[in-house]
Amino acid sequence: MIVEASTPTRIDLAGGTIDIWPLYLFHENAQTVNFAIDRYATCRIETRDDGRIVLQSRDRGIRVEAYSVDELSGDDELELLSKLVYFFKPQSGLTITADCMAPAGAGLGGSSALNIAVCGAFNRMLGDKYADEQLLHIAANVETQVIKVPAGMQDYYPPLYGGVASIHLKTERLEREEIRVDIDELESRVVLCYTGKPRHSGTNNWEIFKKHIDGDREIFKLFDNIRDTAARMRAALVAGDFDNLGAILAEEWENRKRLSATVSTPRIDELIEIARSNGAVGAKVCGAGGGGCVTFITEKGRKEEVEKSLLRAGADVIEFKIDRVGLRVREVAGF
Repeated sequence: MIVEASTPTRIDLAGGTIDIWPLYLFHENAQTVNFAIDRYATCRIETRDDGRIVLQSRDRGIRVEAYSVDELSGDDELELLSKLVYFFKPQSGLTITADCMAPAGAGLGGSSALNIAVCGAFNRMLGDKYADEQLLHIAANVETQVIKVPAGMQDYYPPLYGGVASIHLKTERLEREEIRVDIDELESRVVLCYTGKPRHSGTNNWEIFKKHIDGDREIFKLFDNIRDTAARMRAALVAGDFDNLGAILAEEWENRKRLSATVSTPRIDELIEIARSNGAVGAKVCGAGGGGCVTFITEKGRKEEVEKSLLRAGADVIEFKIDRVGLRVREVAGF
């Protein structure tokens, strides 16, 4: 049997970090806003007759082999894949081949997208045993085991559902609200670039998380501000108010930088200033910061000008389209 799955990564516009349990429980009406993009994570699972388990990552160039599921419990080379295999406990040997188009440490939720792709593929092999909401929690809990600090929840929704959405972080449940927008207009206002330096979200978020749990009043206030900015971002998208998106994104960034001295870097600051001089009206890092990708909102008609200025500065501009589907799973015919 062969099952293939693909999932989009994402650009987060507002509300990140507050989606880590239990932080959102202390900020009423917390939400995040993000959208899925066509920088895909892919997974292919093929059963084997020899009982071996072979894990291989194309983008990282790593291969791990084992003769039993239990052997994988201590693997740290392809730890996410190993822990997912350990959770699903396949009854036969298999080969898992994984790949991701997003640069490593880009802040685009690549590991979460791959996580959902593998979960989706395994779930199909099990006859769709788990509902979507269960897959979200399986993915988050397994990733927490890998990064060894609490995982945020927003990154699993774009890979699973695609589109533009607000994730409402309620006490009783997490609720995804699809935001219907002019996709072409949104794409024409957003630029994405890679700084050339990866980041480690677990480290950045953990320091902020600890300060919040320890009762840091300044951090608490900043999270209130980030929550309110996310609400304004959602409202602007719902209203089709594209001219205000940049100012809202800039406000999010100002609050986010104050969470930790490691959120921004001199290189990120340099790229933002260059872009602002060439038509960008707002920018922020993707994910936890400290490196990775930066998202820019531009003035109408000035996307190309911003992209060229970033290229001249040595940044890697990443072309993208918004993905509207999310998880795609198929069984390969003939097997």
